[in-house]
Amino acid sequence: RFIGEYASNAECIYTKHLCLDGRQIHLEIYDPCSQPQRGKLSLTDELHWADGFIIVYDISDRASFAFAKALLYRIRESHIGACKKMVESSLFLVGNKQDLCHMREVGWDEGQKLAMDNKCQFCELSAAEHCQEVMAMFTKVLRNITSNFKVKEKRRPSGSKSMAKLINNMFGKRRKSV
Repeated sequence: RFIGEYASNAECIYTKHLCLDGRQIHLEIYDPCSQPQRGKLSLTDELHWADGFIIVYDISDRASFAFAKALLYRIRESHIGACKKMVESSLFLVGNKQDLCHMREVGWDEGQKLAMDNKCQFCELSAAEHCQEVMAMFTKVLRNITSNFKVKEKRRPSGSKSMAKLINNMFGKRRKSV
């Protein structure tokens, strides 16, 4: 999107189709309203359909950092039953507006600590000045997510299926008499 089109006070879903490593990807980006009147974080539906999360805060706005912290907590809370490694590899914390360092309210070390505490990846960038950094970050996120899908596809059958197969092999028709 063009910077002039962006509205931080409105919820939006952006969609994009792209090809990554020979794979067609349908990308949906949910951008929640980060304004105080939004009230309690009730993103339950959005948190369950997402395959990955990029939590962005403004380094020149302490309130946006607090909102990012609350979102990270909410994501962790809603994915308690999920595989930790998959959630961790698809969770990114991004400090934006690095070009406004002279107005910085949130230190790099604070962002890094929050990321470490939540076991997610961290970076700072300037979307306004370096769009290639944004593309590189999205590419990294998408590669992590698609590698998680490959891991899911290669998983071994559950114990009950393995046990059923073992029982069938022991007592089934294939058993040869000695």
